[in-house]
Amino acid sequence: MNKVKMLVLDIDGTIFRKDYTATQRVQNTLKSLSEDGVKVVLCTGRMYAATKFIAAELGLKTPVICYQGGLVKNFYENQDTLWSRPMDCSLAREVIKDLKSRNVFFNLYVNDELMVEHDSPLIRQYVDARNISYKVIGDSEKVDLNGLNKILAIDDDTGLIENLQKEMAEKYKGKLYVVRSTPRFCEFSDPEATKGNAVRFLAEKWGIKKEEIMACGDQDNDIEMLLAAGIKVAMGNATEDLKKIADYVTETVDNDGVVKAVAKFIGDKYEI
Repeated sequence: MNKVKMLVLDIDGTIFRKDYTATQRVQNTLKSLSEDGVKVVLCTGRMYAATKFIAAELGLKTPVICYQGGLVKNFYENQDTLWSRPMDCSLAREVIKDLKSRNVFFNLYVNDELMVEHDSPLIRQYVDARNISYKVIGDSEKVDLNGLNKILAIDDDTGLIENLQKEMAEKYKGKLYVVRSTPRFCEFSDPEATKGNAVRFLAEKWGIKKEEIMACGDQDNDIEMLLAAGIKVAMGNATEDLKKIADYVTETVDNDGVVKAVAKFIGDKYEI
């Protein structure tokens, strides 16, 4: 078995439980892996501003993958951008028009700043859970969208979000990457802005082979990430589509599934 040199991890639902914290056990495991030279990479739909603090708290010394793969950036020593795939502005305007016609609330992320057209309990709930700020901009037609990282549609009606993703993925096929990141979230980004592309970028940069990469996730937006890895792990709480492509389904996030998977594929000494 090839030695795992790179461990790629989604955050929410993979290392973070519903209370947006990782157990001490998970933290200890990731710290030990990092100290032993394994490149532990957070790979998330979250914005950079919300991700860098998590990586720092976990004691990581690797770049973070944000915006579903739309941005790869160093958070330590310097703030170098290593990879960036912003959305096409004209396509973004089309998506915004579509969402407004459907009366679906949405977030805009421009140069890592979170913007909304109007205030809402949805945005306050979103930022409170992630400890980030936002800006109310009114009509987005008046805002420069150059540097738009992604658009996130939010609705408590999970059926609405499921249908929205299917319809919009078909409409913008080949033009945009449209994926559900949770049952309540539908995300729009550049077609190259996938977790898989970002993982392959870092692996090539570090000279790491696919079979030396292990990836763990829980949602459909993690499918591309798992496909870029030699060892594909789905959490016990993962979607059925993700479980179908996984090599192994571990325990749930509440039962430290990442620790179990690391012990199985990297070494049982990490089952701290």
